[in-house]
Amino acid sequence: MNLKTVRDLKVKNKKVLLGVDYNVPVSSGIVGDPLRIEASFETIRYLLDHNCSIILVSHLGRPKGKVVPEMSLAPVAKKVSEMLGHQVTFVPDCIGPQAQAAAAALAPGDIILLENTRFHKGEEANDPKFAKELASLGEVFVDDAFANIHRDHASVTGVTKDLPSAVGFLVEHEVATIVGAYKHPVKPLVAVIGGAKVSTKIEVLDNLIKHANKLVIGGAMANTFLAALGHKVGKSLVEPEFYGEVKRILADAEKEGVEVVIPEDVIVAKSKNKGPGHVVTVDKVGPKDIIVDLGPQTVSHILNPFEFHGSIIWNGPLGVTEVPDFAHGSHLLADNIIESGAKSIIGGGETAAFVDSEGLHDKFTWVSTGGGASLDLMAGLELPGLKVLEC
Repeated sequence: MNLKTVRDLKVKNKKVLLGVDYNVPVSSGIVGDPLRIEASFETIRYLLDHNCSIILVSHLGRPKGKVVPEMSLAPVAKKVSEMLGHQVTFVPDCIGPQAQAAAAALAPGDIILLENTRFHKGEEANDPKFAKELASLGEVFVDDAFANIHRDHASVTGVTKDLPSAVGFLVEHEVATIVGAYKHPVKPLVAVIGGAKVSTKIEVLDNLIKHANKLVIGGAMANTFLAALGHKVGKSLVEPEFYGEVKRILADAEKEGVEVVIPEDVIVAKSKNKGPGHVVTVDKVGPKDIIVDLGPQTVSHILNPFEFHGSIIWNGPLGVTEVPDFAHGSHLLADNIIESGAKSIIGGGETAAFVDSEGLHDKFTWVSTGGGASLDLMAGLELPGLKVLEC
């Protein structure tokens, strides 16, 4: 995939409309995990070094086209200023007279952050009029909002029709790292795929079967695999309508010579919201049990930290990690990956949130900033925001 990058644009002395992903947790005006903010700084500093003025564009949450004060980016502007060590001025709209005036007044080195694009229905609808108004604020467009790159929204694809456009460094790194992880891996390649539903991961599993040596099924989606193979799973979440797909996936893996690891032991509890749980083999799951995590024996078969010298892709927690009692499998896998020193690619979303919450971000080769985007890349799908920026 050959992408136009910020290096290919003539940005010197230009007003740059810069798409960023500042969809970060904000509570009572306080920004939580700031890793997505920090991830934008390489591109911002490059543009500042080229005497640019910068118009930051982002969304926050899902306000559904309405102004929701709790989803304002005003607190985020303060956090960006603090972390970057450079004044970032907040503008209380992303289009209209205020945005136009703020953009017109920019001098080289100035940075503004526009209000939440999703306060306007035209953003998610990719309305041409809204996109054109947004594009009119800058002279070139750089998209560094990797977590949104799979969306056909105005601030992702729409603005590219009116401005010279390219990807920023974060998007470039994410694409090269994730696609390279399965297309050109250090062998053997182990792919660990979790999540709640098989239905959302079929394309990922199908793609990884073509590249991986071992495929590990975790999370609640493992229940559907177990049930399809005749195991009792109690009150656990299952998708009976996908039993046929599960058997087809297993057959395809066998044809490709890919080892598939399905739980042999699990953690069960009476509620998925609180512990404690206990370990049972998969043939001992009771009628009132809920499977909430992979068991230690299963996790130990994913990789031996003292012998594994390949690479690993991990997308989707192994259990209900928001409950500490049900995060043991994910903790053990994380520890084994780190101890092995193997090349490790962590998908965004819940997996990234888990490793970040445990302070393990820097222990892995790459932790993606995008959940749905990283998943679509791993599935080999065409992403709208990348398609419009291909060379």
